[in-house]
Amino acid sequence: MYNPQNFDMPVEYIIDKQRRLVVTTAWDRVTFADFKAHQDRLLNDPDFDPDFNQLLDGTRVAESDIGSNQLKILISRRTFSPTSKRAFVAVNPAYFGIGRMAEAYLSVMKLSSATRVFYDLTSALDWLGPTASDIQLPKLPKEPSPTQSEK
Repeated sequence: MYNPQNFDMPVEYIIDKQRRLVVTTAWDRVTFADFKAHQDRLLNDPDFDPDFNQLLDGTRVAESDIGSNQLKILISRRTFSPTSKRAFVAVNPAYFGIGRMAEAYLSVMKLSSATRVFYDLTSALDWLGPTASDIQLPKLPKEPSPTQSEK
């Protein structure tokens, strides 16, 4: 199970081989380069199986620079197989919109993963199935503590 703690970029993942699940967590500002690098790391990880399901937790994403053309590039790489299920979770309306675009693109592609976008983790986990209900989410950097001037 991959569980990085270096936080060099705002996208990390855990592979839970027993549950056949990749849990991706994104936070702060995420870019096209961040997600492309994430896909590259997954594809080169010996524990990764494209038939695994994916939970992408974007509940802490503040902003993203991913446009529709870049999203099409990421989707065209087909990191996951057509038999996998992918749940995207976002609370930021703009990031939720990116997830909906991905869902729409994937729905019209032949041989694409079943994909849904959710506002909450519980609904996403329910959709992924019972093996995802007690997953371990990646540990993220701690929230910055408020400075004296913010108190």
